[in-house]
Amino acid sequence: MWRKLRSMEQTPVSDNQCDALVFFGATGDLAYKKIFPSLQAMIKRGTLNIPIIGVAKSGWSVERLRERARDSLEHHGGIDTAAFSRFMELLRYIDGGYEDLETFKQLKNTLGRAERPAHYLAIPPTLFATVVEHLAAAGCAPAGARVVVEKPFGRDLASARVLNRILLEHFTEERIFRIDHYLGKSPVHNMLFFRFSNSLHEPVWNRQHIESIQITMAEDFGIQGRGAFYDSAGTIRDVIQNHLFQVLSNLAMEPPARTDSESIRDEKVKVLKSIRALGPDDLVRGQFRGYREENGVARDSQVETFAAVRLSIDNWRWQGVPIYIRAGKLLPVTCTEMVARLRKPPSILYDKSRPNYTRFRIGPTAEIAMGLNVMDSEETGVGQIAELIASRQAGANERDAYERVLSDALLGDRTLFAREDYVEEAWRIVDPVLGAAVAPLVYEPGTWGPAQATGVTPLGGWVDPIVTGEGR
Repeated sequence: MWRKLRSMEQTPVSDNQCDALVFFGATGDLAYKKIFPSLQAMIKRGTLNIPIIGVAKSGWSVERLRERARDSLEHHGGIDTAAFSRFMELLRYIDGGYEDLETFKQLKNTLGRAERPAHYLAIPPTLFATVVEHLAAAGCAPAGARVVVEKPFGRDLASARVLNRILLEHFTEERIFRIDHYLGKSPVHNMLFFRFSNSLHEPVWNRQHIESIQITMAEDFGIQGRGAFYDSAGTIRDVIQNHLFQVLSNLAMEPPARTDSESIRDEKVKVLKSIRALGPDDLVRGQFRGYREENGVARDSQVETFAAVRLSIDNWRWQGVPIYIRAGKLLPVTCTEMVARLRKPPSILYDKSRPNYTRFRIGPTAEIAMGLNVMDSEETGVGQIAELIASRQAGANERDAYERVLSDALLGDRTLFAREDYVEEAWRIVDPVLGAAVAPLVYEPGTWGPAQATGVTPLGGWVDPIVTGEGR
């Protein structure tokens, strides 16, 4: 028997913290795989002690949702008895359609006297407008309310502007939290700390010393039954325009004037504003053989499952340094890493020295490495590259990406969330090549993309990640 639920008024929260969490899409796949485990972890850590209200149209009861949450945790991280018990006390459920205003009137009653609810829209973007408008109409969006939205933030620049306009009709920018869970990953978060807490790299982190930067996001799996979604998106929309631009911003931004969220986000926007829009010669698109036979995929699909792009940042630090990004499905390994290749040293003593580099690995392990020339084992003077590596595995108590971003949203910390101008600048860069008329090049599963993709290749070639049981 579940203990009697506490009223909204009895939950103590700070002045800036949300006093209720509403998540739409409570019966969906994202809730099952990511949200339920994150909520239990937040409760266990002591960062979540407010009512949690799930909303969906599934014909379920709150008991059925509790069963779903239990099953989720049994398959994704395990159940912590005390935290799960508290989770079930806090959990409510409203079953109703998003188009039905009565659903939101019921939500208003359930919220009671909550003044700062966070509305998490873990639903398709096509429903954002309806939900936001009904929240406002039913009085569920008071001055302290927040809205948390999942990517994608539009399909192109025009749709992103429409979406932003809809959100801003009912919520100020300070109350809109656009989630890109990639920024919640600890290694991505650590990039800024590494850059701005160490003096080692700053003297060479510029166009005078760095020859090129390349970012690879490789996945050794396919679309995993998401054919309908993926065929409406593709690699550029799915990961390059959002995840990998965020990584690039962390690598290329200037030190912020202050450590508040707006100062940090200002510097990230400056990076994107300095990037030229992509042209046809800056892009190679590929599609793995067999993609068109996947369920939900059009038999004549022109959607890419691999893309390589070349970017130029026209500012004082980076002008003339080409930036290469590639991402794809069914590549040889699953790994995300960045390599900054330095200019080759003068050939005075040894004429076969190779460029030094710095390598950041985001996954599957977290690594920071420097590639240096050392004498070869035969001492022939030819030399060889050796890496100095700092590597770590995620600790048992480390927050995962969703726990981090949800915790920050409830606290009102906007650092890890995309601002309106950032979203629109990111779409501006890729907008000219979306829906490219040229068909994607076919590549074989288990290879590094199309063999013909030589037009977008760094000087010295791509550095293919090596993944072993120990990391690299």
